[in-house]
Amino acid sequence: MNKILIIVFFLSAQLVYAQENLNFGRQKEIISPQTNTDGTFTFRLKAPNAKKVEIQGDFLIAKGTGPAVEQMKLGADSIWAFTSQVLPSELYSYSFIVDGLKIRDPNNVYLIRDVSSVVNVFLAGAGKADLYMVNDVPHGTVAKRWYESAGLKVNRRLTVYTPPGYESSKANYPVLYLLHGVGGDEEAWMQLGRASQILDNLIASGKAKPMIVVMTNGHTSNTAAPGESSKGLYKPIMMTPDVFNGDMETYFKEIIAFTEKNYRVGRNKADRAIAGLSMGGFHSLWISANYPNTFGYVGLFSPAVLPPSNAASPIYKDLDLKLEAQKKNGFKLYWIAIGKTDFLYKNVSDYRKKLDAMNFKYEYRESEGGHTWSNWRDYLSAFAPMLFK
Repeated sequence: MNKILIIVFFLSAQLVYAQENLNFGRQKEIISPQTNTDGTFTFRLKAPNAKKVEIQGDFLIAKGTGPAVEQMKLGADSIWAFTSQVLPSELYSYSFIVDGLKIRDPNNVYLIRDVSSVVNVFLAGAGKADLYMVNDVPHGTVAKRWYESAGLKVNRRLTVYTPPGYESSKANYPVLYLLHGVGGDEEAWMQLGRASQILDNLIASGKAKPMIVVMTNGHTSNTAAPGESSKGLYKPIMMTPDVFNGDMETYFKEIIAFTEKNYRVGRNKADRAIAGLSMGGFHSLWISANYPNTFGYVGLFSPAVLPPSNAASPIYKDLDLKLEAQKKNGFKLYWIAIGKTDFLYKNVSDYRKKLDAMNFKYEYRESEGGHTWSNWRDYLSAFAPMLFK
């Protein structure tokens, strides 16, 4: 074979190889989840050796006491698929279960951690979830800041949102201190709660006043979110030893002092709001009660209300007297919200009876559903526009 034939053969082989690779790449492309024109979503997973593939998601209807699960169907090219019902606008999460093993969707790079679980997420728009999207509006700045806690004798981390225009302005801004639940940390409201997107979109539409939002870490035994501190890479747990020990409430004024030293903020009660979900609602209740002339606005989202009977901290004593002082000092808004099927519903009902007996004024919102981020995002979306009017 002469040199010319060898070169032609070599080039032909390379062309065939490249074409095969190109075709192979196209065949491997899988869209999951796929947004369909009728409002449904299709999920796909290539699993050639699987005997059974299921999908578990918060958009499915549970058929028992366990998580909602549906079977996926095997189609061509070893691709398993499932198409949902028409889904209302929301942020949803899901996982696949392959022969009993829960896995992430390899074709969806969007993931959120909740405590020690990681799930895929997707957005169904054309409704309330439009607030959760990054839209073409002016954006605020999100910073991770460390502050020194003299009381706890450590440096701790905060997440701070400053609204669009803060850096170029000389104005003072009001502050919302936004607290997470027992499974969260200073990243929870940003990741699971979509707080920056909600605030950007509400401010851009004129529905909320520009405000600074300070998101704390309510677990005082941790200095920062998992993997973000000198504690190293450990498996997160929900019930840390600091829950109900009173440290978060006792040293909260350090966070206010740091904020007012480092940011241009109003320093009057009317310029401060505090709100939180579940454990954060518990913290918001007790912080505002123990410092009864500090916050003009208080939001309790699905709050855990009362501490356990063995809670020793003086922070949790004499609630009635503290509420009377808070009422006497005055406030602009005391807002409570909870879902009808929330496991804390009765506790909140009992707390409302206490407030009613004291003639303690509050606003109340009751929604469908339970102890979920779907409700807490709704509550933030409703609460923020009521602030600093």
